[in-house]
Amino acid sequence: MTKAIQFCLLLAASAVAAGVYAQQDTNIIVLINPSFEGTPQCCNPPTGWVDCGWRNETPPDIQPAAPGQNPLFGVTKKAFDGRTYLGMVTRDNESYERVAQNLSQPLLKGRCYAFSIYLCRSVEYLSASNTNINVLKPFSTPIVLRIYSGDAYCHQKELLAESALVENTDWKQFNFTLSPTSDCHYLELEAFYKTPVLMPYNGNILIDKASEIRRIPCPNEKIPVVADKQNPTKKPKVDTARTTKVQGTDPRENKILKSLDKDKIKVGQSIRIEKLFFKSDSSNIDSSSFQVLQEVYDFLVTNPKVKVEIGGHTNGQPPHEYCDKLSASRARSVRDFIIGKGISPDRVTFRGYGKRYPIATNDTKAGRALNQRVEIKIISLG
Repeated sequence: MTKAIQFCLLLAASAVAAGVYAQQDTNIIVLINPSFEGTPQCCNPPTGWVDCGWRNETPPDIQPAAPGQNPLFGVTKKAFDGRTYLGMVTRDNESYERVAQNLSQPLLKGRCYAFSIYLCRSVEYLSASNTNINVLKPFSTPIVLRIYSGDAYCHQKELLAESALVENTDWKQFNFTLSPTSDCHYLELEAFYKTPVLMPYNGNILIDKASEIRRIPCPNEKIPVVADKQNPTKKPKVDTARTTKVQGTDPRENKILKSLDKDKIKVGQSIRIEKLFFKSDSSNIDSSSFQVLQEVYDFLVTNPKVKVEIGGHTNGQPPHEYCDKLSASRARSVRDFIIGKGISPDRVTFRGYGKRYPIATNDTKAGRALNQRVEIKIISLG
């Protein structure tokens, strides 16, 4: 298949994806092939991703080799999600590998987004450079991942985020907050040397399971005001569906989670996150929940030694498998929101309990509503 045909197929796939996602929540952007699934092979990025690396250098690889086949360049790490993942390298000739894709909807200027991806390093990764294609060198040095925005394929417009040095050889989730200063229609992932360095070096990075890109409140986000067009002289009202803080003479009077107080809590205590709403049968957080999530975030910022678990629960009607999946997904969405705002991931875990721990009867609508909840559990006070 020629590169021209591949590019046309990619454009078609992007158009279909854009049409599918156009009807979905505008606060969520779903990537095409986020787990980098494909046929294990050298020098050919997976479907949905375009090679943006150096000319005359090989593109990234789809790793690992299929069971029973010889490892590709010595890489044997199993995928974290699905069957395959992306393998990229940096080279001692000061070149490095990149992939990009067209987003189904843009990241908007002045807004903030949470994004996570699983990264690790292969202990062994053999590769060649254009200086001598017949000699394979070890590319085992730790490097970093850079995330760029663009307004075309392979056009680096703005550096949105950079990971810490990826030294771990087991899969680890890396979390980012993306805050573009201009609208971003393309997203690029780049393997890069650890900065700063005096000399470039050969390194590798393995990439799997990219998350949705999820809209979150920015720090100190202003409260939108809605004017009454029928009565221009009337005092504007606050759009409470998008507020991250409630204004008042005493913030404690407007606080939702009054029991979430360092002087009141103890290890092992669970507190229901009130006024937390999701779309039906979904883990998508409704924007009206931003106030209570801001309270959780503020509590963790104020108490930097506290560690918590976010626990999801459902009512007792659906099957166990469905309840387990939905409760874990909702708990994870809350966790991603919190760490996306800057809380260290090692302070916030999540777990889905399904329908195992009801706090009310499942025979009534009111009881089922109480059982359908997300709780914050105090794991450690430091």
